[in-house]
Amino acid sequence: MHDVLVVGSGIVGLAHALSAARRGKSVVVIERNMRPVGASIRNFGLIWPIGQPLGRRFDRALRSRSIWTELAEQTGMFFAQKGSLHVVHQEDEYRVIEEFVELCSSAHLDVRLLSADETIAKAQSVRREGLLGSMWSPFEVNVDPRQAIPRIADYLASAYNVEFRFGVNAVAIEDGVLFCADQMVEFEQAYICSGQDFEILLPGVRQESELLRVKLQMMRSSALPMDWELGPALCAGLTLLHYDAFSALESLPALKDRVANERPEYLSNGIHVLLSLNSARQLVMGDTHEYGHTLDPFMRTDLNDLVMQEISRLVDMPPINIDETWIGIYAKCLHRSEFVKAVSDQITVVNGLGGAGMTLSFGLAEEVVGGTYQGD
Repeated sequence: MHDVLVVGSGIVGLAHALSAARRGKSVVVIERNMRPVGASIRNFGLIWPIGQPLGRRFDRALRSRSIWTELAEQTGMFFAQKGSLHVVHQEDEYRVIEEFVELCSSAHLDVRLLSADETIAKAQSVRREGLLGSMWSPFEVNVDPRQAIPRIADYLASAYNVEFRFGVNAVAIEDGVLFCADQMVEFEQAYICSGQDFEILLPGVRQESELLRVKLQMMRSSALPMDWELGPALCAGLTLLHYDAFSALESLPALKDRVANERPEYLSNGIHVLLSLNSARQLVMGDTHEYGHTLDPFMRTDLNDLVMQEISRLVDMPPINIDETWIGIYAKCLHRSEFVKAVSDQITVVNGLGGAGMTLSFGLAEEVVGGTYQGD
């Protein structure tokens, strides 16, 4: 018998395992794969508070960032606290970041508008041609997810005696017991954090939760020379259309209308550009977004070409080879920032964080496990 069962060893599951273990609970984590291979290792590795609306979600992101900082100190993982730049080239993009900076100023947050010269000083990788300026935020952090996720699991096992059972297929659950293909696991409290596999244990959840799958395409370059630096994590004007932090701004519709008219292929394929530099000095680049219940499993090279065109417009960099391309799939809740549902006194589903799992999971887990969670 364990105090807490967690199904899923991605970032959401690890966050709930950590939160419970810190409260002195005995924890077991069940994972159907032999190691984490899902969306939690197929991302930019960015903790990205600036994409969250100011208020409860932004505060949750900052709490997550604080826990990430503690874990980095304990595990020695790559942890680059370099902030972010939203780089803009059009007047309508500039108006959006200008309006957002005013909101941040009212909330006493150190988010600033930078001129073109100040942007280049902050990130010499940024291409000057057509540059109007940028928005600087100090809050964003870059980790290497392929390194971070296993190290967090190892830390939980060594520091808190969290038990990980990999290669175990969960097939059914009821109060107090999880039925697997080759064993049963008894528990007092369970958190189902199964990502895109949300239908397996609780098939009725999809209809109630409005969960969708989101497919993204990403790329990783060869290692960059030691004398070239990206600087802060970079994004551009298209990113302003993607994150909820900007969705209510009065200046946003004009930007969206222009992109819809001039670059409809970017809007229809959910393309916005982010760049991060990992622990091996490889650029992680993307991405695209396709939404649905059943998604096309194939990689589209034309979409990667569109991403690379936007990157070439954004940064000056040495010639690179694309060493890897991949597809990631995560679960997203249509009308909420996450889906948290106590289906019984002993079983809680936590899913649908979309692309914000790295940013929000640790803060969310503190609320869910601590009994203080309130939805949007």
